[in-house]
Amino acid sequence: MQKVTTTGNATMVVYDDKPLLVTDPWFGDEEPAYFGSWTLSHRIPKGLKDDIALCDYVFFSHGHPDHLNPTSIERFRGKKILLPDHVNARIFNDLKPGGYDLTILPDRTWVPLSKNVKVQAVTTQIQDAILLVDVCGSLFLDLNDAGTRDCARYLRSITRGYERSYVLALSGYGDADMINFFDEAGGFMVPRAARKPSVGQQLNLLAKATGAKAVVPFSSFHQYQRADSMWAQEYTTPMSAFTQGLSPDVQYIPPFSSIDCRDGSVETHTPEELPVIVKPSEEFGDNWSDPLDLDDQKAIEAYFARKERVQDYFGFVNFRVGGKDYTTKMRGKPGRGITFAVPRGSLMTSINYRIFDDLLIGNFMKTTLHGVKSLNEGHFNYNVAKYGDNGLAETDAEVRKYLAEYRRRSGLDYVVSALEDKSRDFIMRFAAQDSAIYKMAKKLYVSWIR
Repeated sequence: MQKVTTTGNATMVVYDDKPLLVTDPWFGDEEPAYFGSWTLSHRIPKGLKDDIALCDYVFFSHGHPDHLNPTSIERFRGKKILLPDHVNARIFNDLKPGGYDLTILPDRTWVPLSKNVKVQAVTTQIQDAILLVDVCGSLFLDLNDAGTRDCARYLRSITRGYERSYVLALSGYGDADMINFFDEAGGFMVPRAARKPSVGQQLNLLAKATGAKAVVPFSSFHQYQRADSMWAQEYTTPMSAFTQGLSPDVQYIPPFSSIDCRDGSVETHTPEELPVIVKPSEEFGDNWSDPLDLDDQKAIEAYFARKERVQDYFGFVNFRVGGKDYTTKMRGKPGRGITFAVPRGSLMTSINYRIFDDLLIGNFMKTTLHGVKSLNEGHFNYNVAKYGDNGLAETDAEVRKYLAEYRRRSGLDYVVSALEDKSRDFIMRFAAQDSAIYKMAKKLYVSWIR
């Protein structure tokens, strides 16, 4: 049988008479992510775990630990691991000394895996990647967390040739990113996720942007377990939300389903929901009372000294650790900065291993903005985590070269995305993100590029 089954968080198992390929296998019901903050919302059935173990090929889209988990990957020694052609190849270089069998997929090129299955990877500038999988003439667009930036036109050019096409992508209220913000008076800033934005409309837009005829919720099935991140549990997305606002023109396939690629029939599974068991941060090496030592302070200083664009935009970044502040001064406007309240253990792991994004996504670190409205200002999250840590581009010259390569790969799609950014920035001067005018403008934009 040729079929595709979804399970876990962002895991897709592809069968060609036998288990052939698995994507982003994170065994989050046993092995947590983001310093113990995240676990899966549903157990991966034993039968599917057995099938995952039998797959010949394993694809990892990017380095976040709910996709490429440093513990889960140990299960795949001896397997053929497929990686996207990310600029500067950090994942490849990190894994190579471990003796893994690694292959980098050429960007935007079909590669056959069996008689009935071929794959194509599309990299993006945020160091994420999309995997296109053709199984017996059915097309699966695994967007995981990548979105369609700089590649929507390209994806639509491919889906036009398929009668059956499915998009699998991150969607939800928005807690799968930093939402633990506080104002300068110490008050918690209620996130947009509290307003429960329409998830069905998100899926509508993804279907239109990619040209896919069906949507499958994906990369969205986590919950919190650390005592200091449990507050975020109320902002996770329930199963009922995925169909709210969904267009009748878009075929909806529930998560945890199997799709027969010969006739398009669907079988939906009901995996066990996992109970939330609250665990102390100390279990994961984080004691909030531990202070920074002198070597820690030097490591933080050196880490941010390399991030030239952050240095030029911000005046300071302050870390509140063990009840004490440590401030690294920068070259930007003096009143423009960020305070992170965070335990020493996870902070120094993030600094030493260059995985700062893991702190942002874990949602136990508390963030206070000074003179800026979001982490998007000065592209802090991009220049620190996406380009800097994951893409190994830190100096201004390195970032320019890095972005130029992704611009070359994207072609006209890059221009279209740039126009969208300019239009969105203009609209947001006059309209809030959840307002009617903003939603209408976004729909008009998607209709235009289609």
